[in-house]
Amino acid sequence: MFPLGSALLPHAPLPLRIFEARYLQMLGQLLESEQPEFGVVLIERGSEVGGGDQRFEVGTMARIIACEALADCMVIVGLGTRRIRIQEWLPDDPYPRAEVTDLDALTWDEADRLALQEVEQEVRAAAQLAAAESGDDIPADFEFSEDPVTAAWQLAALAPLGDLDRVKLLQVATTSELLEQTKAGTEDAVQLMRLLGGDPDSID
Repeated sequence: MFPLGSALLPHAPLPLRIFEARYLQMLGQLLESEQPEFGVVLIERGSEVGGGDQRFEVGTMARIIACEALADCMVIVGLGTRRIRIQEWLPDDPYPRAEVTDLDALTWDEADRLALQEVEQEVRAAAQLAAAESGDDIPADFEFSEDPVTAAWQLAALAPLGDLDRVKLLQVATTSELLEQTKAGTEDAVQLMRLLGGDPDSID
């Protein structure tokens, strides 16, 4: 298990710099396995370094898709796969370990097609607004998966949501809930960005 200061969603990328000895040991063992996956949970209280943290009970498995050794650390890229719930935290030996169960994968209902399109419009608009506010040249023409459930998770990962909001998303029971919560959170974030940017059209 890898407790982090950020929440990972399924189908989202996860770049990591690994330098702690216990996680380097974990990485070495993972790279020797046929399925190099590890669990990611958000830290509720405490720090990523040194242990002693308190963690949320839901998270996401991540599959290692790239790995590079640098002079002072290892750099990996993981990809979120499936949602998990912690059943029991085990003693660190030396890295965090836990007994977990998979949460049910979300299924697609074609009745959610319009909601998916609306969420995509909201998330693209939020990305364009964030790029304009920061002055960064961030393209908003990114492509999402043709699989609608995967696309819904990708949109949620790109949406301007906080980590606690993402933890809530990890607990949804349906794709409809995922889309509804992503849209609501994105609309709230866009409203806040416009207020902070002094947009008079954002004030009712």
